[in-house]
Amino acid sequence: MLSDIEIARQAKMKHIVEVGKQIGLTEDDLELYGSNKAKISYEALNRLKDKPFGKLILVSAITPTPAGEGKTTNAIGLSMALNKIGKKSIVAIREPSLGPTFGIKGGAAGGGHAQVVPMEEINLHFTGDIHAITSAHNTLAALIDNHIYFGNELGIDPVKVTWKRVLDVNDRALRDIVVGLGGRGQGVPRQDGFDITSASEIMAIFCLSNDLDELKKKLGNIIIGFTFDNKPVTVSMLKVEGSLTALLKDAFKPNLVQTLENTPAFVHGGPFANIAQGANSILATKTALRLSDYVVTEAGFGFDLGAEKFFDIVCRYGEFCTSAVVLVATIRALKLHGDAKLKELAEPDPDAVRKGLANLGKHIENIHKFGMKAVVAVNSFATDTEEEIQIVVDFCKSLSMPVEVVDYWGKGGDGGLNLAEKVVSLIENEKCVLRPLYELDSPVEDKIHKIATEIYGAENIDFTPAAKKDLRRIYKLGLDKLPVCIAKTQKSLSDNPDLLGRPKDFLVTVREVLIASGAGFLIPITGEIMRMPGLPKRPNAEVVDIDNDGNITGLS
Repeated sequence: MLSDIEIARQAKMKHIVEVGKQIGLTEDDLELYGSNKAKISYEALNRLKDKPFGKLILVSAITPTPAGEGKTTNAIGLSMALNKIGKKSIVAIREPSLGPTFGIKGGAAGGGHAQVVPMEEINLHFTGDIHAITSAHNTLAALIDNHIYFGNELGIDPVKVTWKRVLDVNDRALRDIVVGLGGRGQGVPRQDGFDITSASEIMAIFCLSNDLDELKKKLGNIIIGFTFDNKPVTVSMLKVEGSLTALLKDAFKPNLVQTLENTPAFVHGGPFANIAQGANSILATKTALRLSDYVVTEAGFGFDLGAEKFFDIVCRYGEFCTSAVVLVATIRALKLHGDAKLKELAEPDPDAVRKGLANLGKHIENIHKFGMKAVVAVNSFATDTEEEIQIVVDFCKSLSMPVEVVDYWGKGGDGGLNLAEKVVSLIENEKCVLRPLYELDSPVEDKIHKIATEIYGAENIDFTPAAKKDLRRIYKLGLDKLPVCIAKTQKSLSDNPDLLGRPKDFLVTVREVLIASGAGFLIPITGEIMRMPGLPKRPNAEVVDIDNDGNITGLS
């Protein structure tokens, strides 16, 4: 069996100019990065602003196994399938982070015969967007310390600087550090730390801005810390939002690539869904919506994380709505939620599948809370048995939930033509309506409570003393009308990664509530979630290699 990277190497890619022509873009609209990657020029983006939107389809999933359940593969495959049945479609997804690429999950360019290409370049550096965001973030960190060093005109309390540094690497040793050591000439010593770049507020802003002016305004609204008398200090007070925007000028243009079947693909922005909003840039999504009839996008991890944030945050700031949800389920994930051991997921176990259906059922319930039309896509694997698949199909039918078995990994767009037809039939003549879970005017505690109880299934919320102190500050600053972006484990519906299936009678513990005033949301930190992940015992970096001809192996 060929690996993902071997399949990707066999792709017959069109020149990216030809891919652009498929969706009405001229060569002058594209800024080429070689023959197979391009950015959309600002002139083209401005010209497209008044074009009407096509329909948006969101791919989400049940609570995943550590390897993921194939959301990206299914998003890519569905877009290819839509083109095969005569519908003009573009897929819009996130850029891979080097953290997971060299960590436990591997790359994020799809898999098998449903990939975006050039796979190696997309997974490794791509057009440099994430590096630009890292540079902008760390430039701001340096400017803050420089301001304090040269007189501290704004009266920033070094102990109350909340702006950490970031790196696009999983590095647990950097979570908590001390900076400024080495004497008075090296700055003010203080406790600090690193987050992963995907958790950067600049990444969130990057993906939630409609244009450069809004990007600059949002960057200026970032609170980087507090003064000695507890007044907030923003980037605009440091007068550096223009410089930060300049660093992001080229990165902010959406990236155009293609799938293995030459379907146009926008790959742009990469916030994680367990610690940020988990969706690609709204600029890329809106550009795709103006250029095609059907846009397929995905939101990270399970529906409880990525999809909830997509509806409550991304759609609000992007001012668009979703016409349908495709919920990806796998037999292996259902077995895991049915108490099967991780190392035994390839073994037939119908009873574990039946027991794990409770997790699928909860995610289906959650879709209905947003008023969404939906289809369950059973993402099949070679180890699945007919009996196991039929159990899932029968369960969905018992809930009057449309369901299709797909194999985009093995067959490309042909692996899910029925799903594409079913999605089109659901939404072709329907008007999409955005129905968020909560109102922005609700108290912060109520927003968190509603998500935790209605989406996660929690009994209640427990706020630590530190979280209560954070809430008092939020109300004092008048930031309580912002949406909430809960940081929570992706491994469970609860905030405890060990509670699989559909846990009941649990509390969600909010240990702090961070302010992302530039991005425009609040971040309740729950359980033991980390904004700087660590590497596993056997990281994927151990299998990635390159030969003397420059051929990379081991990416997946």
